[in-house]
Amino acid sequence: MNERIRELAEQAKKYSLDAMIKITDKEQALKVYSDSYDTKFAELIVKECADVATINQFQYDAVGNYVLKHFGVEE
Repeated sequence: MNERIRELAEQAKKYSLDAMIKITDKEQALKVYSDSYDTKFAELIVKECADVATINQFQYDAVGNYVLKHFGVEE
C-alpha cells in the first residue's frame, strides 16, 4: 500500500472514530464505525482520483467532475 493510501485510510479512521465516540451501545458503535469508515475511505479515494484527473490534465477537468458525479461524491 502506498503512502497516500495510508494517509487516506488514517483520515477515514479518524472520521469514523469521531462518529462512533458518542454512541454508548458497543455493537451499534462498531457498526457505525465500520459503515462510516467504508463510506469515508471510498469517498476519499474517489475524490483523490478526481483531483488527479483534474490537476494532471487541466483540459480533463470534466473527467474529474464525471468521476465525482459517477460515484455520487460531493466536491
